[in-house]
Amino acid sequence: MDRNTSLEMEPVSTPTNRLPARIEEQRLIEIVSGLPGQRVGAVSTGRGQAAEQLAKDRTGSQVTCWYIDSFQANLATQHAESLDNFRISCAADWPSGECDLTVVPLGKGGEAELSRDILQSAYHNLVVGGYLVASVDNPHDRWLHEQLKGYEKSVKVRPFPEAVVYFIQKTAPLKKVKDFSCLLSFRDCEATIQLVTRPGVFSHRQLDNGTRQLLDAVDVFPEAQLVDIGCGSGAVALALAARDPSARIHAFDSNARAVWCVEQGRVINGFENVEVGLNGTGEYGQENQFDMALANPPYFADFRIARLFIEAARRSLRPGGRLVLVTKQPRWYEEHLPEILNEVEVFESRRYFIASGTKPTWNV
Repeated sequence: MDRNTSLEMEPVSTPTNRLPARIEEQRLIEIVSGLPGQRVGAVSTGRGQAAEQLAKDRTGSQVTCWYIDSFQANLATQHAESLDNFRISCAADWPSGECDLTVVPLGKGGEAELSRDILQSAYHNLVVGGYLVASVDNPHDRWLHEQLKGYEKSVKVRPFPEAVVYFIQKTAPLKKVKDFSCLLSFRDCEATIQLVTRPGVFSHRQLDNGTRQLLDAVDVFPEAQLVDIGCGSGAVALALAARDPSARIHAFDSNARAVWCVEQGRVINGFENVEVGLNGTGEYGQENQFDMALANPPYFADFRIARLFIEAARRSLRPGGRLVLVTKQPRWYEEHLPEILNEVEVFESRRYFIASGTKPTWNV
């Protein structure tokens, strides 16, 4: 996936039970209404409510709300009204095209390096004279203020009891655009694998120890068809591709940056047996095909995402095919994995646990 590749999602008809904007977006809307701008770029901590409101308020404007995760972008699309001047874009990078206004609401618990990356993109894509408006749900914030001072000495501050909003006006182009990506190497069996990582993609700048345990727990046989669910930057997919060039590895993630990273890793390592796709639904269009599914599910979301991974594996595996995943929370898998798969095993692997099971050969 090229850095400029974007999936544009047209909002559907107005949904019911619309969610209110998060507080950082609510306060941002109040401040940005007094600033000029018709070519608007935005990100969102929610369903794109601030960007949508800007599109409603500014007749003749073009407003684009950018997400790096297709699952979140789809939720925003389902939530938004259908407006001719509003689009939702899912891409690895800020959509191309100059803006005269950019809006960046941030959550206080967000990833710092990803926030820096987003702020730089918002400022870099501004025309000289345009405004960047940023907010955070922390009325005692100092971090975001300092980041903005790195771009412009004059930072306007608008405090609220639950949040703070800042805005700056661009006076000159950036002298240097920082590259936040990282190229790292790791050993697997006899091969050295080159891995590209970026902010917002699991596990940036390092090889996750859980990934190493997952790789140690599996092997590849000739002509195997493997699927890596939630592939991240692609460490598992690339390592398994190196073990046997006759195997075919299919890697999927809902994160457009993750897909971009895997594609870069595939090219750098010269692997022709890796395919990568942007997918947050778990419907890969290839049921009953794969010999093995691999996953490192996230620990948040009360196992909702873990269950989605398991269901995706069950659909995708051939009868008798095996799912292997790594976790630090084995009890949930011990309880729930037998409801879906056969021959379930859960065993310790250093500070992690490996859980696995096979797709039933009946009722498939």
